[in-house]
Amino acid sequence: MNKLFKALNDPTRREILELLKKKDLTAGEIADQFNISKPSISHHLDLLRQAELVVSVKEGQFIYYSLNTTVFDEIMKWILQFKTEN
Repeated sequence: MNKLFKALNDPTRREILELLKKKDLTAGEIADQFNISKPSISHHLDLLRQAELVVSVKEGQFIYYSLNTTVFDEIMKWILQFKTEN
């Protein structure tokens, strides 16, 4: 869970998740949306992958990134357990 919250703590990584909410993208397509270096984007993607928030699939010479919605479902389930009924 620590890796998950660390990944979500960064605004760039949250913006990457927003982009992936719309459609799967390659690392290059993601990098084109930011004013930071491609190695920095790769680092952000690696942290998102380690937290299992995104999954990557290699197709030819490209790696496509997509949201791992299963993890988001698990997060919501975990958070909702703290909600008390009044």
